[in-house]
Amino acid sequence: MTKRTYTARFGVAAFALALAGVTAAQGGPTREAGALTESTSARAVPLVIEEYVREGIASNLALQSATLEVARSQAALDAARGKFFPEATIGTRYTRAEGGREITLPIGSALNPVYLTLNELLIADGKSPRFGTIEDPRFMLQREQEQETRLSIRQPLYVPAIPAAVRARRSLLEASEFARLALIGRLRRDITVGYLDWLRASRGASLIEASRGLLAENLRINESLFRNGKITQDQVLRAQAELLAVEQQLTEARNLRDQAASYVNFLLNRSLSSTLEPADTAGEISRTVADLSALREAAVARRPEFAQLDRVARAASAQVDAARAARKPSIALAIDGGSQGEEYEFGRGRNFATVSVLLNWTLFDGGSRRAEVRQARVAQRQAELQREQASQQIQLEVQQALDRLQASVASLRTAEARADAARAAFRIAGRKRDEGVISQVEFLDSRTTLTAAELNLNAVRFELLARQAELDYATGATLP
Repeated sequence: MTKRTYTARFGVAAFALALAGVTAAQGGPTREAGALTESTSARAVPLVIEEYVREGIASNLALQSATLEVARSQAALDAARGKFFPEATIGTRYTRAEGGREITLPIGSALNPVYLTLNELLIADGKSPRFGTIEDPRFMLQREQEQETRLSIRQPLYVPAIPAAVRARRSLLEASEFARLALIGRLRRDITVGYLDWLRASRGASLIEASRGLLAENLRINESLFRNGKITQDQVLRAQAELLAVEQQLTEARNLRDQAASYVNFLLNRSLSSTLEPADTAGEISRTVADLSALREAAVARRPEFAQLDRVARAASAQVDAARAARKPSIALAIDGGSQGEEYEFGRGRNFATVSVLLNWTLFDGGSRRAEVRQARVAQRQAELQREQASQQIQLEVQQALDRLQASVASLRTAEARADAARAAFRIAGRKRDEGVISQVEFLDSRTTLTAAELNLNAVRFELLARQAELDYATGATLP
C-alpha cells in the first residue's frame, strides 16, 4: 500500500465526521461543542443573570444580615427619639422591720422637777399635791411595717444631648441603608461574574469533550493499523498521549465548572449541588463606550459607598455635639404622687404629691467629658479620611475596570481572527490529509491548534462579559 493510498483511507475513516462538524458549526470542532451557545431554546444571558440576581437579593444570607442591621439602626433611632417624651414609672415599697434605734424624748426629765416643786408649795399651803411624775416617752425610729407606692413622671425640658443623639442615630441609619445598597451591588457583580465563569467553564468542557471523542477515535484506528502492521508504535503512543492530555484538561475544566456552580449557589443560598440554567450567549451585554472622566463622575454620583461614608461622618459630627452637650446643664420636670403609711390605704393623711424642677449640671468630672469630645473629634476625622480614601479607591477601580474591558475588547478581535484562521487551516489540513500531502502528526497539530483557538475565544468572550459587569459595578450602573 502506498503512502498516498493509506493516507486517504485513514482520513476518510478518522476525520470525515470532524471536518463535517467544523464546517457546519463554525464555532468549534463539533456541533455538540457549539450547542451551548447556538441553542435557540435557552434564554439570553442578561435575562438569566437578572433572575438569579433577584433570587440572590431575596435569599442571600449576607444581605439578610445587612437588612437586619438596618432594622437595628431604626430601632436605635426610635429609642433616641423616645427621650423627647415623658417617662412614667410606678414603684412600690413595703418594709417590715424589727429592732433598730430607740428614740427617747426627755419630757419627764424636764417636767418632773417642776411638778415636784409645785407639789411642795401646795403641801406648804396645807393643800394636797396635784402633780404626779411622768415617764420619758420612747418610740422606735422606724415603723415595724410601712409601705410607699408612687407614680413618677419625668419630662425633659432642656437636655441638649438628646437632639445630638437623634441626629447621630439618624445618620447611622442612613449609613446602614446605603451599606445595604452597596452590598446589593457587590452581590449583583459576584453573581454575574460567577455565572459567566460557569458558562465559560461549561462551554470549555464541551469543547474539550468533543476533542476527546475525536482523539479516542484516532487512537482506536491507530491501534488497529498498528496491529495490522501498517504504522509504527510511535504513532500509537503519540495518539495515546494526545488523548490522555485532553482527558486531564477535561477533568480540570469540569472541576472549574463545578466550583463556579457551587459558588453561584452559595451566593443564592441554595444547595451547592443545584443545577444552573444554561443561557444563550449569542447576544452580548452592551459595552460601555464613555470616557474615563465621565465614568469617574458617574461612580462618585452613584456609588452608595460615598453616601454611606458621608452619613458616618455626619454621625461622628453629631457625636461631637453630643459630647459637648453633656457638659451643659439639663433641666427636667418631675411629678411624683402616691400613698404612704402602714397599710395600703388612700385618702387624706395617706396620699402625697410633689412637683419639682430638676437641674443637673456636672461641674467637675475629672476631665472625662473633655476626653469624650476629643474621642468624638478623632472619630469624625477618621470618617472623613475614609471617605477620601474610598473616593480614590473607587476612581482607581473605575480606571482598572475600563482598562481591562478595553483590553478584553481588543483581545476578542484577536481571538476571533485566530479562531477563524485556525478553522481555515484545519479545513485545509483535512483536505491535505485526505490527499496524503501532510502527515498524521501535522494534522493532529492542526487539530490541537484549532481546539486551543476555540478555547481561547470562549475564554475571551466570557471574560469580556465579566469585565463589563465589573465596570458596571465600579460605576454603580447596575444599582436600582
